[in-house]
Formats: sequence, structure tokens, C-alpha cells
Amino acid sequence: MVEDWAYEKLKEDIGEKRYIHSLGVMNTSMELAKIYKVDEEKAKIAGLFHDCAKFREKRNLLKMAAEFDIILDNVMENNVELIHGPLGAEVAKHIYNIYDEEILSAIRYHTTGKENMSILDKIVFIADYIEPNRKFEGVEEVRWLAYRDLDKSLIKAMDNTIVFVVKSGGLIHLDTIKARNYLKIREDLE
Repeated sequence: MVEDWAYEKLKEDIGEKRYIHSLGVMNTSMELAKIYKVDEEKAKIAGLFHDCAKFREKRNLLKMAAEFDIILDNVMENNVELIHGPLGAEVAKHIYNIYDEEILSAIRYHTTGKENMSILDKIVFIADYIEPNRKFEGVEEVRWLAYRDLDKSLIKAMDNTIVFVVKSGGLIHLDTIKARNYLKIREDLE
């Protein structure tokens, strides 16, 4: 259960706009948890706190990651936007007193994904992508899929993200490639 102080602290740390996004992810996670028969309270907590390390002040991300002994790979060192996933799991644990490993995993991998994601991992990943405030080309198709076939929605979201990152000249995290390939192999076996 989320205590009242945690909502206020989260809003203060990440700002109003990101907080509204987090509420959207929380609600979407809970809706998907009902459909895919996952603990709704865990989905609520993971969705709410998924961006808890997306602080308004980004300068300290590398420093904080080092303080929590998070080993950053080359891609994360060169794309600080990705640090908030693993850092968020540590912030959730040390600041918001969240110790459930399933919730922490969903927070940790909500941006990159990973091979063999749990259903909760998948729900928070896709809820972050499709929450109602998201408006970009392709989101409606992924949103529609998410409520019908979670894995297909993840593949489509990852495909869209990979294309976007390549076109913008960015770095693609290996965990995203592994997550997508894992899902594609499983899809092809069915």
C-alpha cells in the first residue's frame, strides 16, 4: 500500500508533468493487471514509481548511480535517459521503502525491457508506452494490442522504439534487442 507522504514526495522529486504521467502509468498498469491476472497492488506501485528517479535535476544521475553501486554499461553511460530505470529500483527501495523484487524488477526494466520478462515487467513497460497522455504516431495500434495480446504489443512497441532511436542517431540498449528477440522467438514457436 502506498502511503500518502509518498505521493507528495514523488510529485516534488519528479515534477507535476512527470507525476501526471506516472499516475497514467499506474492506472494503465492496474487495468492491464486485471486483464492478465497479475497482482493489481503490485502493478499500481510499480506503475506509480516507475519514473521515481527521473529527477528534474539530471546532473546527479551518474553520481547517484555510483553511490548505489549500479554498474553502467557503455550505452547507459552515454545515454543518461536510460539510467533512471536501474536507479529507480534503488530509489524505490531506499527512499520509498519498496522491497518487493517483482516491483523493483518492473521499475528497473521499464525502459529497456529484458529477456524473459515477467508479466508485471511487461505490463509496466507497455503501460509506460501507452498511458492515456501519450500521443505519437503508432501509439493507438500498440494501445489496442496491449489489451488483447501483451507480447504482440511489446514487440510492436519495441520495433517502433528501435526505428525511432536509429532514425534519431541514438544508441539502442542490448537489453531491448534481447527482449524483442526473445519475444519474437516465442511468437514464432506458437
